[in-house]
Amino acid sequence: MRINQATSFEPHLATITIMGSGRIGPTLAAMIGLIATVVAGLALTRTKLRTRSDVEVGANSDQSANTALALGAISLILGGVFLATADGGPGTGNGVVGSFAALVLGPIAMVLGGLARACCKKVTHHARD
Repeated sequence: MRINQATSFEPHLATITIMGSGRIGPTLAAMIGLIATVVAGLALTRTKLRTRSDVEVGANSDQSANTALALGAISLILGGVFLATADGGPGTGNGVVGSFAALVLGPIAMVLGGLARACCKKVTHHARD
């Protein structure tokens, strides 16, 4: 049996070894969504743990909730834009998976941020009474 160089049995390494420009934007959008989700979760936790007389923590929780809402919306929008402009499917290096992660994390952050904001407003109104 003759083996020529065209039929080599050596394993080939993956051709994509660096993070290309197609992945950077969606990855950043997903990271923004992850940060927003963490901030929203912390804000929601702070509103649940504080007492009625702790108005200063309420102001910080309100700021965190607003930050989470804004970052979640940014993540959602960027994820949608990057997913709409991606050429291939998952695993092609076009950022489809990162865009999808941003589309999932953005709304989660927005819901948690909205809950934290609603709880913060409710407790702040009770503290003023």
